[in-house]
Amino acid sequence: LTNDMNKLRDRVARQRQLLVDARETLGRRRRERTDELGRYLALEHERETNLRETRRNAREAEQRITRLDRDERTLNDRIETLERARREAESRGVTTATTGAITTADLGNLDWPVEGGGSIIYPFGTTTGPNNTRIPRHGIGIKAPVGTAVRAVAGGTVSLAGPLGLYLTSVLMTVHQGERVIRGQLIGHVGGESSDEGPHLHFEIRGQGGIALDPGNWLRSPRTPRR
Repeated sequence: LTNDMNKLRDRVARQRQLLVDARETLGRRRRERTDELGRYLALEHERETNLRETRRNAREAEQRITRLDRDERTLNDRIETLERARREAESRGVTTATTGAITTADLGNLDWPVEGGGSIIYPFGTTTGPNNTRIPRHGIGIKAPVGTAVRAVAGGTVSLAGPLGLYLTSVLMTVHQGERVIRGQLIGHVGGESSDEGPHLHFEIRGQGGIALDPGNWLRSPRTPRR
């Protein structure tokens, strides 16, 4: 009888241990499933947040492109007005003061308009913005600290000066429209600290008829001494 009781006690103990092990296994699996569910919920929240951020960036990019297009049309209209006035004056035999003294001899020889050269933060031509938006650039963006001196790359007459949307807000002008300047003269200081790109100078070169030219082809290497 004693032997039977011992066997029964051992069997009960083993079954109890099996139940304890099963309970611990279930508890561990429950915790794993809870953690997994938490990760899924966090991932879903992150996806929703990213989607909202992507949509917000897309709206901002569209608004910026709209402003750039509007400012570009305004700039082109003003350049066309100046060009038309020049042609009309020439047709009447009136000699007008040139607005700039840049020639093909200046290719690769122009000094940088900001002291220290700076680095190009966006190139000439169409660039890709947030959400693969296409942004036309008729000039280059030159990164420089706020307040950096901006100097004339050539002598001539100031044709445009003052606020012009997203373009001329990147420089605080110290000269006025119609004023004569010489090469290297201080004409303003870098601003644009509130722009998406940060402080920089938006720099354009316009050819005959107001056609935008790539400034990168005209500026000297930053390593080349100023003339």
